Amino acid sequence: MKHYVHEYDARKATRELAKTFRRSLTPAENRFWFFVKGKKMLGLKFRRQHPIGNFIADFYCHELKLVIELDGPVHNSDKAKKSDSFRTFKINELGLRVLRFSNDNVFFNVAGIEEEVRKVKEAVR
Repeated sequence: MKHYVHEYDARKATRELAKTFRRSLTPAENRFWFFVKGKKMLGLKFRRQHPIGNFIADFYCHELKLVIELDGPVHNSDKAKKSDSFRTFKINELGLRVLRFSNDNVFFNVAGIEEEVRKVKEAVR
């Protein structure tokens, strides 16, 4: 099996779980995927449910070293916020940037998400 450097040493179990997750995207993930697949957003290639170390990123753009996480209502609890903060910290330690957006943003403000990604793209260049 190929091992990609941009998986940041993801274990086989994490890679297999990511494959499973790709088959059952949430409605917000499915909608976001529609807007980014085939390099439709700013000419950038995104991967969905991408393994990174011990985590599975909702979306990952290797060119920008950017992780995009989509957060539904389950992320509003204090426990989830603490977990998300830790996850973001660990992903940042790998030299990656994390942008978090609510599911509402995906459904009602994709242009705003695209603008945030554009800012990252300009900062990287």
